[in-house]
Amino acid sequence: MTVQTSTTPRTWQWSALGVLAVLLLGAATRFLEKGVPSWFEGSALAKAVEFPIYAIALGLLGNAVLTGSGLRDRLAGGFRTEFFIKTGLVLLGASINLKVIVTAAGPAVIQGIVLISTVFSFTWWLGGRLGLDDKLRALLSAAVSICGVSAAIAAAGAVQARREQLAYSASLVIVFALPSIFILPALASLLGLSPEVAGAWIGGNIDTTAAVTAAGTIVGENALAIATIVKVTQNALIGVVVVALTAWFAFRIERRPDASQPGPAELWRRFPKFVLGFVAASVIATWYLTTVTAAHGKEVIGVANDLRVWFLILAFVSIGLEFRVSSLREAGWRPVVVFAGATVVNVLVALALAVLLFSGLTAA
Repeated sequence: MTVQTSTTPRTWQWSALGVLAVLLLGAATRFLEKGVPSWFEGSALAKAVEFPIYAIALGLLGNAVLTGSGLRDRLAGGFRTEFFIKTGLVLLGASINLKVIVTAAGPAVIQGIVLISTVFSFTWWLGGRLGLDDKLRALLSAAVSICGVSAAIAAAGAVQARREQLAYSASLVIVFALPSIFILPALASLLGLSPEVAGAWIGGNIDTTAAVTAAGTIVGENALAIATIVKVTQNALIGVVVVALTAWFAFRIERRPDASQPGPAELWRRFPKFVLGFVAASVIATWYLTTVTAAHGKEVIGVANDLRVWFLILAFVSIGLEFRVSSLREAGWRPVVVFAGATVVNVLVALALAVLLFSGLTAA
């Protein structure tokens, strides 16, 4: 006798259809990313909107359609968020030249270490005061102190956070980053900051690389150059924070009082292995660029960056497809307050460090 169950098994055919749905929505995202700026030429807002916004929005739309049709759970096996994210972050390493950062931008390294330590600690403390779940605290702290969505993704792997918590953190990053594109250049002009100081402030404060580029461009070429170096420096520190979070959660947060102390094997089990790929890609790219002409190296890295964007688009689409409204209700208003408070601290500390470390420097 065959026993009928209430759930439909996820066969490889349904998973393949799920992957196809993600790819189609990803292609639509790429179409909007390329098309909207040309359709609304001259609109600063159209140029400032980043691909995660289109990807998550289309993912949520697809979520609603598939849920309404009863197909979402059947196709869910193809929503490979973790695979897409990890592959995209490994490719991100190819665009980070650690040697250039350390030798040509010493102040950026100092700023990154001090800023990340200060803002991460404050965000963690404030999240604790407001009673946030430790895993959500880790995601928010990493996102606001380092580099937004990418840092939240890496932290999610280290602390084994729920996907709903990652989607919530990614949404907050995008909501806060967009207005910063216009607000920070205006404040830099009002305060009379030099392009170099303004660039360091923008790079140290805004949470996404694309938004940093947009804001730096508004200020000028010199500001954009410094902002890029500062942001890349913070991106390079993702791995350090991930290692620290892995150890902290294994030894302190999730360890029971009666349990034995975690050993190296437990740390290795919890450690997100893609970080090794991230570092390897950075090392290989740094070495490769010293062996070829600048034009050829730029072309190859450009291909890697394009692939990275594609994988992250697919990841954000999958996040939208997997997202459940109940997660927003569960989180409530407290994460918004934590992120907003941490953003204010980030703005002030980044400004102080930019003035202290970059005054008198020139990017020309």
